[in-house]
Amino acid sequence: MFLFVKHLSKKRAPWLLLALTAIMLELCALFFQYVMNLHPCVMCVYERVAVLGIIFAGLLGAIKPKNIYLYLMSLLIWAISAIWGLKITLKHVDLQLHPSPFSTCSFLTNFPTWAPLHQWFPWLFSATGDCSKIVWTLFGYSMAQCLIVAFSIYCISLVVVIITAILPNKTE
Repeated sequence: MFLFVKHLSKKRAPWLLLALTAIMLELCALFFQYVMNLHPCVMCVYERVAVLGIIFAGLLGAIKPKNIYLYLMSLLIWAISAIWGLKITLKHVDLQLHPSPFSTCSFLTNFPTWAPLHQWFPWLFSATGDCSKIVWTLFGYSMAQCLIVAFSIYCISLVVVIITAILPNKTE
């Protein structure tokens, strides 16, 4: 099975599937924002950035998956995005489940001055919601809790791909 995954990671389709799943998450976020009129909070915006990183990793990996430099760069971007996204989402859920006046999220996004995404693309990165409020649930789980599942799947998939990448080609 590991050899199958190893060979699969050197093809375009799995990388495009990675990007497609993340695109679906971004489209869901835009649906919630613009159709259901649910305002994203700062943590939601940061989670969007992490998902965009996974989209970028998938598209970069799909360019030429057998090129070692593109392959490694894609894995690195995937790792940073998935781990950072999981970390942000866990903090978001903590803010929702344990609201406190002493532990809140910022009212403004904190992007670097060289990449003020909230100014360049306010329709995507403008935060107007409250991090501690649960405004939508699926089977009793908040949006952030659902994202824990998504980012966990991205992290687990990444670990499997990395493990198979370092395995020798022969099976004993």
